[in-house]
Amino acid sequence: MAFSSYGAGWQQLNEWLHEHREFWRPAPFTSPAPDWTLRWPDMARQVSGFSDDDCQRFENDPVALASSLAPLLPSLSRLQKLTDLPMLTDELTAQACTLPEVRARDMPGRKRLQSGAFSAALRPLGAPVVDWCCGKGHLARTLLPFSDHPVTGYDWSPALVDDGNRLAQKAGDAVRMQCQDVMADDLLLPDNSHGVALHACGDLHRRLLRQGTGQSLPRLSIAPCCYHLSEAPLYRPLSQAAAEWAGCLRLDRADLKLAVEETVTAPARVRDQVQRFSRWRLGFDGLQRELRQVDDYLPVPSHPNRIARGNFREFCGWAAEQKGLSLPDNVDYPAWEAYGASRLAQVRRHELIRHLFRRPLELWLVLDYALFLEEQGYRVRIGTFCQRHLTPRNLLIDARLEG
Repeated sequence: MAFSSYGAGWQQLNEWLHEHREFWRPAPFTSPAPDWTLRWPDMARQVSGFSDDDCQRFENDPVALASSLAPLLPSLSRLQKLTDLPMLTDELTAQACTLPEVRARDMPGRKRLQSGAFSAALRPLGAPVVDWCCGKGHLARTLLPFSDHPVTGYDWSPALVDDGNRLAQKAGDAVRMQCQDVMADDLLLPDNSHGVALHACGDLHRRLLRQGTGQSLPRLSIAPCCYHLSEAPLYRPLSQAAAEWAGCLRLDRADLKLAVEETVTAPARVRDQVQRFSRWRLGFDGLQRELRQVDDYLPVPSHPNRIARGNFREFCGWAAEQKGLSLPDNVDYPAWEAYGASRLAQVRRHELIRHLFRRPLELWLVLDYALFLEEQGYRVRIGTFCQRHLTPRNLLIDARLEG
C-alpha cells in the first residue's frame, strides 16, 4: 500500500471502519439477525444464497467477496486498496534462509518456514539480536547464520529455555536462551541491540515497542499476534496521533479478537471439532431462548473433555446445569441439534461479511504502532513476510532509529 504517510493510511482505515461498524461489531454467533440484514436485505439474501463452496472460496479470498458485494455496497470496493501491502521477501530467498529439516529438531514444520521467511525479510542484521519471547529459540537459531553479532533469546519459561539451550548445543549453534520476564519493571535490554519478535502476543509485543523505543534501540522488528491478549479492557492507541484523533475508534477485546479470527492453518481434525461444538452451542442457544422466553444469547463456559466425548443431549444437560436451567423431559433433541446445524450455516454466511474487516482492523492496529515508532524517531517499513497459508499473522513492522 503506497501511503503518502502512515498517518494518512491510518486515518483512511479509521474512517472506513467507522463507516462500516454495523457489519463488524455484532457477532453473528450471538445475534441471529444482525441489524445490517434488515438495513441491507438484498445483501442478506445474496449472502444467504451462497453455497458451501462459495463460502470456502470467499473465506480464502475476502477481496473477491468484497468485489461481488460492491454493486450493492460500493464502498466495499476499497478493501483491496486499503489493505494492499508489499511482500518484503521472495519465496526463493525465504527458502534459502530456512533451517534445513535435519537441523530443525523439535521445530514444527510451519514454524520452521515462518522463521525462515521472517529472517529473510530482516537481512542484513547489523546488531546483537534479542529474540523476544523466544520459546525454544527456533527463530534465534534461524537468525544466527545471518548475524556477526551475538543472538540471545528471552523467555519466562525455564522449561522452554532449557529445551532451547539443549537444542542449540546439540546443533552446535552459538545462541543463548535465558529466563527473563519481559514484563518485569526492571527489564533492560542490551545497549544497541536489535529486538525481534515473531508472534509475541498482545501486551508482550507492545511492551517490546515501548521498551525498545525507551532505550533507543537501533532496530525493532515485530510480527504481532493476538492483539486482544491484554490487561486493558479497551485498546489505547500507542501513538499520540491516533490517541488525539477526534474520531478514533474505541475497540474492546472482542473487536481486537476479530482481527485474528482465522483458522487457515488449523488441521482438519481441529476444524471438525470446532464445527461440532459450534452446532451444539447454537442448538442449545435456541433451546434456552425458548425455555427462558428471553431472546438473548446465554454464554456457556468452555466444556470439559468428558463432554467432548459425549453427544448433543449430554452437552445440553451439562450446559443447562452450568446456567441453572431445568430441562423438561420432552425436549426434542434431534430437532434442536438440526436447528443448531441450520444456525451454523447462517452464522458462517454472516461471518463472511464480518470477516471482511479482519485485515483492516489488524492493519489499523499495525499502523498505530508504525505512527508510534515514527514519533519516537524511527524510520518504519510495513509489509508481509510470507504468504497467508503459512500464517495469517504475516505482517512485519521493521523500524530503524534515524540519526
